[in-house]
Amino acid sequence: MMAKMRPQLSSLFCALTVLGVVCLCNVAPAAAAYRLGVGRADCTGPPVEIGFMGYGEFSQRGQGIHLRQYARAFIFEDERRSRVVFVSADAGMMGHAVKRDVLNLLKARYGDAYRFENVVLSGSHSHSVPSGFLMSYLYDIASLGFVPQNFDALVEGITLAIVRAHESMREGRLYLSETTVHEANINRSPSAYENNPRWERDQYRDYTDKKLVQLRLVDGGGRLFGAINWFAVHPTSMNKTNRYVSSDNVGYASVLLELDRNGVRVPGRGEFVGAFASTNLGDASPNIMGPKCEKTGLPCDMLTSSCPAGAGACIASGPGKDMFESTKIIGTRLYDAASKLLIAEAGREVTGPIKFAHQFIDMTEQQVSYVNPTTGEKETAHGCYPAMGYSFGAGTTDGPGAFDFRQATLTDSSFWNTARDILAEPTPEDKRCQAPKPILIASGRAKFSYEVQPKIVPTQILLVGDFALAAVPAEFTTMSGRRLRAAVRESSLEAARKDITVVVAGLSNMYTSYVATPEEYAIQRYEGASTLYGPHTLTIYLQQFRKLMRSIALGEQVAAGPMPPIEDDKQITLSTGVVFDGHPFGWYFGDCKVQPRETPYRRGDTVRVMFIAGNPRNNLMHERTYFTVERLRPEFEETNSVDAHQQGGGGRDVWEVVATDANWETKFKWHRRSTLFAYSDIELEWEVPEQVDPGTYRIQHFGYWRYILGGIFPYNGTTRNFTVE
Repeated sequence: MMAKMRPQLSSLFCALTVLGVVCLCNVAPAAAAYRLGVGRADCTGPPVEIGFMGYGEFSQRGQGIHLRQYARAFIFEDERRSRVVFVSADAGMMGHAVKRDVLNLLKARYGDAYRFENVVLSGSHSHSVPSGFLMSYLYDIASLGFVPQNFDALVEGITLAIVRAHESMREGRLYLSETTVHEANINRSPSAYENNPRWERDQYRDYTDKKLVQLRLVDGGGRLFGAINWFAVHPTSMNKTNRYVSSDNVGYASVLLELDRNGVRVPGRGEFVGAFASTNLGDASPNIMGPKCEKTGLPCDMLTSSCPAGAGACIASGPGKDMFESTKIIGTRLYDAASKLLIAEAGREVTGPIKFAHQFIDMTEQQVSYVNPTTGEKETAHGCYPAMGYSFGAGTTDGPGAFDFRQATLTDSSFWNTARDILAEPTPEDKRCQAPKPILIASGRAKFSYEVQPKIVPTQILLVGDFALAAVPAEFTTMSGRRLRAAVRESSLEAARKDITVVVAGLSNMYTSYVATPEEYAIQRYEGASTLYGPHTLTIYLQQFRKLMRSIALGEQVAAGPMPPIEDDKQITLSTGVVFDGHPFGWYFGDCKVQPRETPYRRGDTVRVMFIAGNPRNNLMHERTYFTVERLRPEFEETNSVDAHQQGGGGRDVWEVVATDANWETKFKWHRRSTLFAYSDIELEWEVPEQVDPGTYRIQHFGYWRYILGGIFPYNGTTRNFTVE
């Protein structure tokens, strides 16, 4: 896809509406308001044998790659040299230790330029990426504990993205715009949402936020070079049967936007960086066909998300015929909306100084005043020790849980209480504090060598001119996010009489499950049951973020707060590394077992090949690829392209890379053929796209194998040539 031409509109037409948004006047650029930088880097984790983060499904272990993971970094600096950083990474969420180690690496290079206070790291929340990086027992359990290789992949990728953003800083301007995206999300817990006050719900048309908010970065010459898009949707189009590493719908939207704006074929290349970042997506599902009983296709019970006996699980899906098509449809809708904003150059300019505030707080020690809705009296509440409710075990309609758990469960059982108490027994105070949640996991009372779930959490606001980013360490539901945005905006108006636009940056800096409103908490669906610190978790956050915004407005300092514990040396790791690789007699690594067919392929066909392989965990191939699809250019052409390989042996033919393992139309799947002898194959697929040029093609595989006596060695293999008509 070639980059779209930016329209050259005269000031005569600046009042016209283009594509549903108002166009900016096309005037000569004035002096730049900020210095801005963007950077992108590969942060793909181990693609095989490691459990995925999100569904908590032990059997969901990686077997290959569909879409690579990237970290996308954006730096903003004002004329006073006040600087902030926002990073959106294709990760399930973000961990405190990841941020800590990223900052340590940056400190060695740039001194104190980047700190906890001015850097936000946000996870996109894909459920199809490797886990084992959070250093919290409950969250790392699906990967059998801590996975150092995945942790390092995130730390190194995010750091490199920030370094690239730092080195690319230039004068520029910021523009903020928004548009509405329909048919891209639904509320997966409508019965909980409807328990919010009627007067509050009447302020909003929809049960989920439909606005896509875009922050656009333009250099001093008026050239677009970056954009961040926030839209509330879970990246759960890929369901828990998926075994391919994938950045899911929002990751695909980013790939489409970057391919388009950079005019390239291969993801991860080009100057323009475009992110689709997480926000208050807690109850926002992409499976817009809604939940149905698995075996009958009939609607589930709305309150409990359950089905009659024999009808199977309650599962939501759509809008496509399978998870790949659904991912593509939702991702394309987000891309289309963001692309139209970019083409129209819509919105208003963001101006003003850059400020920030950050504070760690112990949620179990926070007190907050609130009005009891039943009595109308003012009361005081405090945060509870972390605990998960029975409905947590039920999972969601995006990924149902196991056993006989149901959502909206308000009573416990002696059987599950007995099992619970083996791990940790809640105190009477825990039960009172968490009510009406029946406690399934008393995580705050567990006596492991390290935390089961965090107690100390980071809270943070970045203020760029009149645009505020409220970074939260959890998944806020639709209404929780709306209340938080209103609270931060009201605090700015009260303290400084300054109106601002507020965006919630979800899953930032640390992960602490969900934040539902007190009213949603009372229903105890999955989101409420996963609200760790009790019914007033949101109330505490609203008070804290008002405090942070007020400190920014008045120029006051806030205390750093208690630092989360350092527990690196206590981590349990049950996931074994690669011991050695073997190959069958008569074969060698890189030998092609299954060749392309001899008859020509057509658009829409799938090319399948297979190679003798080493374990992909031997090298994660960051900034590289496990395989390439290449087209033969019949005549020699002078090129500086990194996407071209000249044929050896003095030939004049040039092979041009048209796809890698990062492209949508490719997949690789790794097969373990023998555990005893460590034989394995890698199966590669390329779905021939509609835009392909006819000609001669080949596929190359690149990998590394581990020798039993030590050492890792590279290899590669190439298929025979095949034809595309």
